[in-house]
This record gives sequence, C-alpha cells and structure tokens, in this order.
Amino acid sequence: MSVRRYNALNLFRQGRRGQRDWAPAWRLPEPKPAYDAVIVGGGGHGLATAYYLAKNHGIRNVAVLEKGWLGGGNTGRNTTIVRSNYFWPESAALYDLALRLYEGLSEDLNFNIMLSQRGMMILAHSEPELDMMKRSANAMQLNGIDCDILTEAEVRNRVPLLQMERYEIWGALVQHRAGVARHDAVAWGFARGADRLGVDIIQNCEVTGFQTHGNRVTAVETTRGTIGCGVVGLTAAGHQNLLTQKLGFRLPLLSYCLQAMVSEAIKPVLDTVILSPAVGTYVSQSAKGSLVFGAGLDLYPSYAQRGNFPTTQKIVAGLVEMFPSFARLKVLRQWGGNVDVAPDSSPIIGPTPVENVHLDCGWGTGGFKAIPGGGWLLAHCLATGGHHPISAPFDLKRFAEGRLIDEGAAAGIAH
Repeated sequence: MSVRRYNALNLFRQGRRGQRDWAPAWRLPEPKPAYDAVIVGGGGHGLATAYYLAKNHGIRNVAVLEKGWLGGGNTGRNTTIVRSNYFWPESAALYDLALRLYEGLSEDLNFNIMLSQRGMMILAHSEPELDMMKRSANAMQLNGIDCDILTEAEVRNRVPLLQMERYEIWGALVQHRAGVARHDAVAWGFARGADRLGVDIIQNCEVTGFQTHGNRVTAVETTRGTIGCGVVGLTAAGHQNLLTQKLGFRLPLLSYCLQAMVSEAIKPVLDTVILSPAVGTYVSQSAKGSLVFGAGLDLYPSYAQRGNFPTTQKIVAGLVEMFPSFARLKVLRQWGGNVDVAPDSSPIIGPTPVENVHLDCGWGTGGFKAIPGGGWLLAHCLATGGHHPISAPFDLKRFAEGRLIDEGAAAGIAH
C-alpha cells in the first residue's frame, strides 16, 4: 500500500517495511491535448502558481512545462535567503506575503522546507550609513515589517568571528524573521503538493512557440507536441524575454549572472545571515556546515550560468575581509543563475498585451525569497483575469505610466 502523507507514524511503518512502499513524490505524466492553464517554467514560481491555482481556486486541469528538470534553474542556483526587509510599502506587502507563507509552508505542503528564521543583519560602516539604516528601519516599521537597529557591541556579541580591519562597524539593521530555507525542498514540496491536487508536471518539455487566434494564445508548441490552453502563465525567470518575443513583445528586462558558492563544512560558527554593503558579500552557514556566500551581479548581461572569475575573486575577498579566520577554507562549489532585472529592481506581475497571458518575472536577485508570494499572486491573476491588491502596483504598465517602485535605490543593497 502506497503511503502519501509524511508523518512520524508512517516513517516508523516504512522503516519496518524496508522503505519499500513510499509512493513517488510526483507523477511523470504524458502531456494531455489541452489544459485550462499552462504554466511555462518548472521552478519555484511556476510550481507555486500551479499549487495555489489548484488549492485556492479549484483549477486542477493545469500543466507545468519545464524544458529541463524540475527546479534546475534559479530555484536550485541561489543562496536560499528569505526576508521581507524592503523599503517601499508595495515591496513590503509583497515580500512579507511570501515570508508569511514560508512560515507555514512545511505544514501546508506536508514537506519540510527546512526554514530557519535565524535573522539577517546588514552592517553599517559609518555614521551616515547607520543614519540611513535608521531611516529604513522607521519605514519598515511603518509598513508593519519587524526590524531593529543593533549597536556595535550587540553585533560583535552576536557574531564574535566578525573581525573587519579596514571598515569600522557602527551597528546593523536586523530582521529577526528573516533566514534561510532549503531551495530544493521548496521546489519538491510545491511539486508534490501540486501533483496531489491533479496538476501535471511535464519535464524535458521546451516551449518552442505559441499558436494564437486574435489576441489570445490558443495552444503552446513544445518539443513534446502542441498543447491547447485556456490561460498561460510565464515564469521562466532569466529567459522570460525569449518567450515574450515569440508573442511579439519585449519586456524591459536584462538578464545577468548571479554567482554564489559554498565552502567545505565546518563546525557551527555562524547562526545568522550577515551582509556587509562595504564589501558586497553576504554569508550564512548551512545545516551541513558549509558557508553559503555570494555578492552582487556580474557587470554585463549574460545567459551564462557560471559567471566570470573577477566577480568570484571579489566575492571571496569580501568574505575574507569580513571573517579573516575563514581564509584557509576551501571552496567546494561555485555556480551562477540567470536573473532578470527590471529598471526599478522590482518584479513584474500580471497581464500582458496578449489577452490570456500573464507574467511573473523581473525578480532580479529576489526570486527565491518571493516564491510563495509570486505563485499566490500569479495564480490569482490566472484564475480571475485581474490583479490581487498586492500585485496591482507591479503591473507591466507602470513603466509606461512612470509608477516605478525603485527598490534598488531604496534598499541600498545588491540582492
């Protein structure tokens, strides 16, 4: 007998049976001729959209099309940070929706996403920087986002290994609810949850074009055949413009490589996420003991997934500047993701010039932390044809109307 639910009792039962009766986490179906909704992109946002379409709106005849393997894009190529410490009210509402969903996600999906709300600190290295962080903290608290200002002594007490010689530490802005989650667990949990509700997850299925009638898409052409559709959601992250060009329009997005890397495992020494804007590097320690660290974007548009060596050097140098005791650690792996960046460093959610096509893109370096929120909001758009109040400010039309949400300038950090 197959066991679908994960709990202590079933774990004990399967242990006695040699773990032979667990059901696959999700099916490997063949594409149907048509679906009510087709979602292009089998990463976190696409899978979350499918899950919330089925759960919140009862739309279960849904296909998620992934050209490679599930979660093999940016969802598996990030530093796993979740937070909502943003400046503008629109951004605060958006990212805090995602963080609140993350906080209940393991129970909701019946899948441990390994959420660790260990907090995130952004260091201030001068009196003006500390003043700006106090300004940001005031704005966040007005937006209902938890945050505090730490003194230098509190920072050093929390992170005793932090020994910066070239940069003074004046304090830090901290969000205690921020932290990290396991990236592949988020993808697998949403995939399993969506599959249980009847969604078809179709891997190795690249979209090659669209069939249209009037101003509507009637079918999606793929390497596994033509699939009819009612509505279409595009969640292809850094490759979104390649899809919209097939529909006859371009998005105001540029794709860059964002690098990250992990060190060899060491004993627990760091129980928070910490970022120094002066050196641009941020770091946390994983459950395995590895340091997970990264910095800002590579400096030129690219679809590469490895990044350039000067940026790698800068990231490592920044880490060693913050923590000299890490200098002798070995780097085990390095990778890059393709992130799509809008002019105001805020995402694009909602309708397009094509009547039944909706977007979830432009997250830049904030895509992983926004997965549940992006999926929730895109599902609402696909099901109702209109915006959720939280997604409305992030409509594509804002660029023509001059309603930018310039979080890149306001947040003052690179990611």
